[in-house]
Amino acid sequence: MKHDLVIRNGRIVDGTGGRTYEGDVAVRGDTITGLGEVPEQGVREIDAAGAAITPGFIDTHTHLDGQIGWDPQLTPASWHGVTTVLMGNCGVTFAPVRGDDRERLAEMMESVEDIPRHAILSGLPWDWSSYGEYLDSITRKRPALNVAGLVGHATARFYVMGERAIDEQPTEDEIQELARLVGRSVKEGAVGFSTSRIEAHRIPDGRCIPGTFAGEQELVAISRAVGAEGGMLQSVINSGERDLPGELTLMRKQLEAARTRLLFSAPWTPGEGGKSAYQNEINNMRNAGLEIWGTTQPRAAGFLSGLQTNMLFGIRLKGPAWRNLRDLDVDGRLNAIRDKDFRSRLIEEGRQMESADGIWQSIESSKYSIPTRRSFWMGGDRQPHYEAGADQSLGHLAEQAGEHPAETWLRLMDESDGRGLFHIRFVNEDLAVLPDFMREDWIVPGVGDAGAHCGVISDVGWATFVLSYWHRDSGVYSLEEAVHMLTEKQARVLGLKDRGVLALGQKADINVIDVDRVSECQPERVNDFPGGAARLIQRGVGYRCTVVNGEVILENDELTGGQSGVILRNRGGVIS
Repeated sequence: MKHDLVIRNGRIVDGTGGRTYEGDVAVRGDTITGLGEVPEQGVREIDAAGAAITPGFIDTHTHLDGQIGWDPQLTPASWHGVTTVLMGNCGVTFAPVRGDDRERLAEMMESVEDIPRHAILSGLPWDWSSYGEYLDSITRKRPALNVAGLVGHATARFYVMGERAIDEQPTEDEIQELARLVGRSVKEGAVGFSTSRIEAHRIPDGRCIPGTFAGEQELVAISRAVGAEGGMLQSVINSGERDLPGELTLMRKQLEAARTRLLFSAPWTPGEGGKSAYQNEINNMRNAGLEIWGTTQPRAAGFLSGLQTNMLFGIRLKGPAWRNLRDLDVDGRLNAIRDKDFRSRLIEEGRQMESADGIWQSIESSKYSIPTRRSFWMGGDRQPHYEAGADQSLGHLAEQAGEHPAETWLRLMDESDGRGLFHIRFVNEDLAVLPDFMREDWIVPGVGDAGAHCGVISDVGWATFVLSYWHRDSGVYSLEEAVHMLTEKQARVLGLKDRGVLALGQKADINVIDVDRVSECQPERVNDFPGGAARLIQRGVGYRCTVVNGEVILENDELTGGQSGVILRNRGGVIS
């Protein structure tokens, strides 16, 4: 019997971390049916000579909950070899929902994740109430990628407590109702439960989102209900030195109650002996049989500052010239800074701003410019320079040119025809500590936030960076190590049994990659959300093809229009 697809003559990197070998991969339907030497012909054949054949990548931290309603191609994730995504992170989701709460959820998502409220309200059908009905709705969208979803803590609190969810703690009866609601959502197909405990996540009026200060009793009760249905837990914790011990203790209590997997966002935080501050307690938990995982950005993450973004030279702009510039579209901004008199006013206002080293201090105060020593020029090439050193900081470039930083910022925007960007780093700024950290058996790279932070952050190309920088350019990881981090290791976090490895009987999620040229492209602004709303996108290069469930969805870095993804549902602890 013929195979439907045979990918021939490639370097097979199976995802397990084992040695690569030359060979073919055959597919029939949505399943891998041949590996190594495949003598039978395929209905379609792809020549992978000189390329690596890998499993599809798995992204465990996205916010595609809204975008899936109007962009079934799920860009930019689908441009970077990703074949499976987990959405619903950070406690903010769109189900379960009461009809009157739709706008409230959209406003919360806009405030926390910078996804335009109008796009959410107009781009989603809102034909659901329960989480299971939400999964049914997005199934009808036929996404290009496989999609799994978490049910959010803030959303569940609104459902049970209404407006009281924001500032009050639930009663004992409400705790039990929350646990039943979340447990039912997991039984209906959510793969788990997400919560956020960082105060930066706020609703439009400035108050923290529901659940930020939830107590142990509430989280343990919900966790127990999630575990009883075979779901996982996800948390964004306070990782600062003061809060971390208590956060780790709380996660341990959740895991002891649930006996499931827990994934938390783990930016590098230094501890003793060159190890991370998490390490000792993580070791204790894992030695006690608790399955805890952390996910961390594989490069510095941060805001983007430029004419294309919502962050100009000042973070909160008081000067009238900068406010006027902000109100223009990108072409209008470029034309404006090329007007000599207007540019002079911008520079003068820039001189009145103070600079600050602390990024959060900068965000909270309108008098500060962007932090010039933590803002790095990403270069004028097609590929961004995320590894740029101190000599490419805005402060250093200004000193070298004998300019005020506002002058340098404007000059580089002008010279790049408005496409240039500065990267304002605020997480994992020191690349030197990341190789050993990401080798820990409990850490996976990620936190690209695909679908979110549309106007000011674009970290979605993280998987491509692992291959291009950490493997090819720096040689820190072998190809086998790098691919394992993006595939089987991620699959274990989600509890996926039939994806993440190239093996007979596994689902046919596959990449064919030119490792010698794989790279991220510079982020760019487009206006393709509902109502013409803007977002930042980031393409990838070097992907000869991406296959999802046996169908080619991307060829030579361009999407084919294929929509062969499936909604992965929890079915009593089995994700399928």
